[in-house]
Amino acid sequence: MAVKIRLRRMGKKGQPIYKVVAADERSPRDGKFIEIIGMYNPITNPATIEIKEERALYWLGVGALPTPTVKGLLSKQGILYKQDLLNSGLKEEEVAVKLDEWLKNKEAKFASKTAKKVAVKASQDEKKIEEKVSDSEGTVSEELQEKAE
Repeated sequence: MAVKIRLRRMGKKGQPIYKVVAADERSPRDGKFIEIIGMYNPITNPATIEIKEERALYWLGVGALPTPTVKGLLSKQGILYKQDLLNSGLKEEEVAVKLDEWLKNKEAKFASKTAKKVAVKASQDEKKIEEKVSDSEGTVSEELQEKAE
């Protein structure tokens, strides 16, 4: 029996919530499953991802294959990185140190991206204000010229 780690759709129409499950690959998307590993809510901003790390590592260890979407979720959480480190033969302490370092780098990248977005938005707002001011000055000077004539 081949096991896949995949998403099971829940929620109502237009408001999906997915459960991350380990299921036999022959069963349908919302059908029978072996175990619920976590939950994924794409509606929230940012998307909510809750995965039981220990169970996900267990299923990956026994040969379950994640679907591409679940693979992305697992790598965002650092679970695939942790499995790779454990398989390379590192001790638990070394794995913990490397994961902490990875998390800090991830948070720093996220902070720099948000700062960059804020800076770009501020510069765009300034340009819009300058355009409005220059447009309004142009109309005022045209009105003065018309009155002078």
